Amino acid sequence: MSHLDRRSFLVTGLAAGAVATIPATAALAEPDPAAETAQSLAGRGLRTDPFTLGVASGDPDPGGFVIWTRLAPQPLAEDGMGGMPSRPFPVLWQVYSDAQCRRVVRAGVAVAAPEWGHSVHVEVEGLSNDREYWYRFRVGPYVSPAGRARTAPHPLAYGGALAMAFVSCAQYEHGYFTSYRRLAEDRPDLVLHLGDYQYEYTKNTYTIPGGNVRDHEGPETETLANYRQRHAQYKADPDLQAAHAAAPWLVVWDDHEVDNNWADEVPEKPEPNFLARREAAFRAYYENMPLRRTSIPRGIDMQLYRRIRWGRMATFHMLDTRQYRDDQGCGDGYRDCPAAVDPARSITGAAQEEWLLNGFRASRAQWDIIGQQVFFAQRDNNAGPAKVTSQDAWDGYVASRRRITQGWVDAKVRNPVVLTGDVHAHWASDLKLDYDDPTGPSVGSELVATSITTGGDGADSDPATHPYLAINPHLKFYNNQRGYVMTKIERDLMTSDFRVVPHVQAPGSEVHTKATFVIEDRVPGVRQTYLRPLDPSLRVARPITVEETVELETKRP
Repeated sequence: MSHLDRRSFLVTGLAAGAVATIPATAALAEPDPAAETAQSLAGRGLRTDPFTLGVASGDPDPGGFVIWTRLAPQPLAEDGMGGMPSRPFPVLWQVYSDAQCRRVVRAGVAVAAPEWGHSVHVEVEGLSNDREYWYRFRVGPYVSPAGRARTAPHPLAYGGALAMAFVSCAQYEHGYFTSYRRLAEDRPDLVLHLGDYQYEYTKNTYTIPGGNVRDHEGPETETLANYRQRHAQYKADPDLQAAHAAAPWLVVWDDHEVDNNWADEVPEKPEPNFLARREAAFRAYYENMPLRRTSIPRGIDMQLYRRIRWGRMATFHMLDTRQYRDDQGCGDGYRDCPAAVDPARSITGAAQEEWLLNGFRASRAQWDIIGQQVFFAQRDNNAGPAKVTSQDAWDGYVASRRRITQGWVDAKVRNPVVLTGDVHAHWASDLKLDYDDPTGPSVGSELVATSITTGGDGADSDPATHPYLAINPHLKFYNNQRGYVMTKIERDLMTSDFRVVPHVQAPGSEVHTKATFVIEDRVPGVRQTYLRPLDPSLRVARPITVEETVELETKRP
C-alpha cells in the first residue's frame, strides 16, 4: 500500500476533468482544505490500496500522452469490479518534470466510473516536445506508483535515437513475466505490444509439457466480468507493471484478447453469443489499456488501427488484422489453400487498407513501421511444388499482402519495416513482391518478436538447421527462446537486438542478446551483425564496424 503524506501530493480543488497548468519550477502548493475534505470523502469505502493494477501511459504525441490506471482493491473479484463500491470516484492525477515527482507541470481530476470498471484515461496535453515526464494518481489517502512517459519530437524534428521495444504473447499460465521486467530495465522510450496481451482459457485448457506453472482465475472469458477479472489478474503481475511504468505503450490486439483465431464476426467454433462476447472483450480491452477516447468501443466495433508519429524519424502504422478480416479460407492451420490467393479476400478490410496506403503516400518519415499481429512474409513449410502455409497469417491473404507491399513500393516509402508477434519465436526476414523468385529484389524488412511466455521455456536453436530457412531463402533468422526485441532507431540505421531469457517456468532469469540485425537507410532487408559489448549509454548493443567484423572472422576457430 502506497501511503504518502497528503501535503506531498498537490491538491488544487479542481472540478472533475479540469486541467491545472503549473510552472515546472513551482513548489508544491499548500492543499486547499475543501479539496482535502473532498479527497477524504472520495476515499470513503476504500479500506485497502486501490492501485493494485499499477499505472500505464500510451499513444504519445509532441504535446502529451495518455495516462491510465484502474481502481481495484480486490483485483480478482469474480464480478469483475475489483472490490470497488458501485459509485464514481474522483481521482487526482499529476504529471511531473522530474523522476522524484517534485515539480508538477500538469494536474487535474478524472472520474473513475463503475460502468467503465473504475478505469481512468487522461489525455495529457500542453507538454514540451521530446522529453521525459513522470506521473501518478491519488484517491483518498492512497497514492499510486509513479510511471515514466515521454512526448514525441516536434513533427518537423528527428529528435535523438529512439529506443523502441516490441513484444507479444504473454500466456500467464505458461511462465513468469520476467521478460517484461528485463525490458523495463533496458529503459525503452516506447513499447509496442502486438497482441495476445492476455489469454481467454480457463485453467488446464492450454497446457505445456510438464504442466502449467500458474493458473488462470475464473472460467473461460465470455462475459464482461470474466474479461475484467482476467485483465486484472495479468495487470496485478509486478513484472508487467514494471514494463508499463517504464515507458508509453502502443497496443493492438490479436486473437486471444477475444477468442482463439476469431475473424471479424466469426468465432473459432460455432458460438451463438459470439457478438456479445466480442462486445464484452472490446470494452474490457479499452478499460485496461492506455488508449485515447478515439478507441472507446461502440457495441461490437472499436477503432484500434491508428497512426502515431515520432517526429520525422518514424511513423508507426498500428494495424488491426482481426476485426475486419475475411474468415480463414481453409481453416486456421497449414494448408495448400486455393482461397489464399483470392483477390477479393482481405486481412485488413477495404477501409483500413486504403487508410494504410494513403498513409504511405503522405509519409515523409525516415522509417515507416507497421505494427501488426501475424507473420507477413511467405513461410512455406513444403519443399515441393505445393505451397503449404498458415491460413491464419498473411499467407492466407496473398492478394491483400501484395496490394499493401506494392503500395509502399509505389509510394516510394523510404524504409518500410513490418513488426510482428504471434508465432512464439524470433524471426527476421526480407520482404519481396514475388516470393517465388528468390533472386528478385527485397522491398522491405520484417522483424518478429517471440513470446513473453507462451509455449513455456522454449529452447535455444541453430537457425541454420531450421527447415523453413532452407525452403524460404528470404527468411534469415529463427530462435525458439522467450523474450522480446529491443531496437535503436537512428536516421541511417535501425539496430534490433533479439533479447532472450533461458527460462520462464521459474522466475528471475537473466536476459542476453541472441542475435543483432541491422536495417540500413534505403537498403531494404535485414543483415545480421556481430556485437560489441552492451553500451549502457545507448541502452542497446551497437553493431561493430566492417573492419572489426573481418578481424573477428579471422580469429574464429
